[in-house]
Amino acid sequence: MRVRRIREGRRRGALLAVSTAVALTVTMTASTGRLLDDSTTAAGPVAVSRATSLAPCMIRGSFGVQMSEGLPTAPGYAHSTGTVRALNLMVDFPDAPGEGSAMDRFDEFFPQTRNWFRTGSYGKLDYVPAAPVDHWLRMPKPFTSYGIDRGAPYDPGYRELADDIVAAADPDVDFSDYDLVNILVTPNAGPSALDTVLSVTFAGNHEAPVADGVPLANASFVYSRQDDGSGSYAKTGYRVLPHENGHIFGLPDLYTQEGGAAVGHWDIMSEDWGVGNDLLGWHKWKLGWLEDDQVGCAAQAGTTEYRLSPLARDDGRSKLVFVPLSRRTGYAIEVRTQEGNDESVCRSGVLIYKVDADVDTGQGPVKVEDATPDSGGCTRQPNVHAELSDATYQPGETFHSKSSGIRVRVGGITSTGEYQVYVTRG
Repeated sequence: MRVRRIREGRRRGALLAVSTAVALTVTMTASTGRLLDDSTTAAGPVAVSRATSLAPCMIRGSFGVQMSEGLPTAPGYAHSTGTVRALNLMVDFPDAPGEGSAMDRFDEFFPQTRNWFRTGSYGKLDYVPAAPVDHWLRMPKPFTSYGIDRGAPYDPGYRELADDIVAAADPDVDFSDYDLVNILVTPNAGPSALDTVLSVTFAGNHEAPVADGVPLANASFVYSRQDDGSGSYAKTGYRVLPHENGHIFGLPDLYTQEGGAAVGHWDIMSEDWGVGNDLLGWHKWKLGWLEDDQVGCAAQAGTTEYRLSPLARDDGRSKLVFVPLSRRTGYAIEVRTQEGNDESVCRSGVLIYKVDADVDTGQGPVKVEDATPDSGGCTRQPNVHAELSDATYQPGETFHSKSSGIRVRVGGITSTGEYQVYVTRG
């Protein structure tokens, strides 16, 4: 549950905890691959414009998909490159007074969130958090009176809460100075995240209350603490915030009612509990973090070789190949290794997944292809969907889609750490 286009509800991929379930102007260069089948012509040394060369890979969802994986991202979300100014307000209630100082709550998320975005974006996103009010903002009504529960709509509870937050903060805050708002609620308001997850984002919500001349259109509300009792929260619990802010940048939930079974721990929009993880390469393309010449589009018939550098490395090399199947779907190919934000990767290799721009948030728009089905996975980390943790393909292994005829063969690894990947299509 989560994000309508004023987004609502959300369920994190916490396998232990839960028993149930801007706009980018993308112009891209020609494929970085080398055509191996002499019977098929390549694009040629110049002739094709950058936009045209990758146009087949810029899939789009149909009308009515509220938060699509398609390119470019729809207008209305916060910009995801350059400087993003994040306002953080810590709030408590008469029936749930803040425990400890408000700045202690702020420190649970920063500077970790800023560092996560810096690392994942290769420095293209400068996320600047601000806390102009260094004390708890006491709401005028008890928390229980707002009627906030899992999946609660914006009206009436969140609208009332937003109005009260603006009134409490207004003397000290100029809301027009910020690109997004994080409401860091005192953790003792509402249930534990181990019982139910209330954290929610309302993005592109131009019906939100107006403060200082701007609507609070992009706001994340964070509750409780993602603590499984292992004592790991101080290190990893902050990642609920980059997940929520991912929606503000236009990214959908990748979990389903079954949790992280479709993507596992390969993207923070699938699972953000447990040890660290990054975003998929597709999402980095969508956010503008991958440059044009780092993406290959395998739209031509024949076999093409690509050399992919691990996604986490900030080396400017090729990172992603997309194999379009239709105007709305295709396979993405990238290399994941244990570095950067991907500290939990237990089987490095080539990750292959299907992207469907016609499937909405929380309904499974991405599905990872498992190289080792029914293996049980290679991780024993808590709150991680273990089965897909060893989904990557190794040198010498081949993925074959019988329905589309697409083959992806992993060759060797070069001396510079690039994986040789051969894509064949009829």
